[in-house]
Amino acid sequence: MLRIGIDAMGGDFAPEVAVEGAIMALDKIDKDSRIVLFGDEKRLLELLKEHKCPADKFDIVGTTQVIEMGDHPARAFVAKKDSSMVVGFNQLAEGKIDGFASAGSTGAMMVGCTTIIGTIKGVIRPVISTFMPIVMNRQGLILDVGLNVDAKPEVLAQYGLLGSIFAESVLKIEKPRVALLNIGEEEGKGNAQAKATYDLLKEMKNINFVGNVESSYIFTGKTCDVVVTDGFVGNVILKMAEAMYRINKRLRPMRPWLLELLRPVLEPVCKKLYYHENFWNAINYESIGGTIVIGVNKPVIIGHGGSSAKAISSMILAMERNIASGVCDKIREAFKDVEPTTEA
Repeated sequence: MLRIGIDAMGGDFAPEVAVEGAIMALDKIDKDSRIVLFGDEKRLLELLKEHKCPADKFDIVGTTQVIEMGDHPARAFVAKKDSSMVVGFNQLAEGKIDGFASAGSTGAMMVGCTTIIGTIKGVIRPVISTFMPIVMNRQGLILDVGLNVDAKPEVLAQYGLLGSIFAESVLKIEKPRVALLNIGEEEGKGNAQAKATYDLLKEMKNINFVGNVESSYIFTGKTCDVVVTDGFVGNVILKMAEAMYRINKRLRPMRPWLLELLRPVLEPVCKKLYYHENFWNAINYESIGGTIVIGVNKPVIIGHGGSSAKAISSMILAMERNIASGVCDKIREAFKDVEPTTEA
């Protein structure tokens, strides 16, 4: 049985949306999977009753404290040992659950990852990644999307391997194509960081490195399946994609008459991309569920602070797929002969 741990008190609208999202996920997860909710037991039972959902559909681990968004991440982990997040991480470390997800403080979640779960031996730095929607109902991966904003070339090169293993294990992409995000496709393009990272990736025999990729091609899937970049640029891309979804959503009511007016010119393009509903649904953070922490010893997902019930449901499904893939074990195996490195 897979046990999916959810911080029911994490996020701007917790615990209401966490409970609603967990209920939404019940009919979608495998019959052998079990959702474990961490939080105020009395309040969680009240919400389940309001939704007319039997409490025995879930396992509930009662906690008395909450790590708030404004709390100092490291100090909160020391001061709030009975918080839903700390208790959840402890149970993950003890093997009582198989994965843990929260829409709470990203900083606090990373403290839990590094101090309680730990980084896989040989990995210089963990990375947060997100699924990258690709036209024609496919997914790729982009990493980093906000954790390490000043990553060195050695760290970025490891992202290539981490992303490749994850894409093959979780997304089921055979020999995923790994590319470095750059300002041009030609070798030798970019700043000193990009050039040094390119040279390292080119020498790696355990990944399918295809060279540089420009940002205009990352959603097409024609060039690559895994995009490597630092957390500064990756976070800009992520937030730009979220903005694109919001703009598209606002323009949706205008589509019928706009398409009719411009049909001769736009219809071929619109059918492939702009009106491709699966693509626009996939670019919505609610459909993705959250960012995956890659490079730590157990499956962890960090949700958007403003997560809706749909986002929580997606987060649970993404966690189930992550656990079932055994990706952490596969990364551990790939890094078993890598000497631990302490980055300066």
